[in-house]
Amino acid sequence: MHFMMSASDLPETIPVFPLPGALLLPRSRLPLHIFEPRYLAMIEDTLKTPARLIGMIQPRDAHADGAPALHTIGCAGRLTAFSETEDGRYMITLSGISRFRILEEVDGFTPYRRCKVSWTGFDRDLGPTEKDPGLKRDTFFPTLKTFFDAEELRTDWESLEDAEDELLINSLSMLCPFEPEDKQALLEAPSLETRRETLVTLIEFSLRGGSAGEDPLQ
Repeated sequence: MHFMMSASDLPETIPVFPLPGALLLPRSRLPLHIFEPRYLAMIEDTLKTPARLIGMIQPRDAHADGAPALHTIGCAGRLTAFSETEDGRYMITLSGISRFRILEEVDGFTPYRRCKVSWTGFDRDLGPTEKDPGLKRDTFFPTLKTFFDAEELRTDWESLEDAEDELLINSLSMLCPFEPEDKQALLEAPSLETRRETLVTLIEFSLRGGSAGEDPLQ
């Protein structure tokens, strides 16, 4: 059961957590391990807000000094699980609520970054679970198994094969070891069907020996 929010619950300004390669999708869960002081402060502040939302966003250049430029589109998650370790780190889970578009960064007194965001255009994120009528499991799974073998990835195939379309495609999008730019393309896919098409493109590209420097999605 995923946590439902309505569009009116979504705030205009949210804290953002820039993390290269981390992907959160609506109705999916992302566990995170928080130890940097500014992000510990962000979690504490977020727990005091009604919506408890944190925007996961990818930096455009992970190697930039200072505050890197951010991608325009991210996904906000509600802080749904929280525990503290003995040495003061936080283990949290974010449950994906909706994607957003950054309008502008907000100057303020917080040690972490905050942005004014728009939720327009992502209505299906707040809706019911999506289906993918074009998913052909009999050809999808053999390709996936070849990819997992090539990447030396392990999974519970039985539960993966039993998973509903959305859980299957979104879990793979989050878990597969793709480049940050490819993860961004998966995030920005307008529908589950286009996300699955993007995922298959990335997997097939990798299996053909595509190198990280090339871009299969252009």
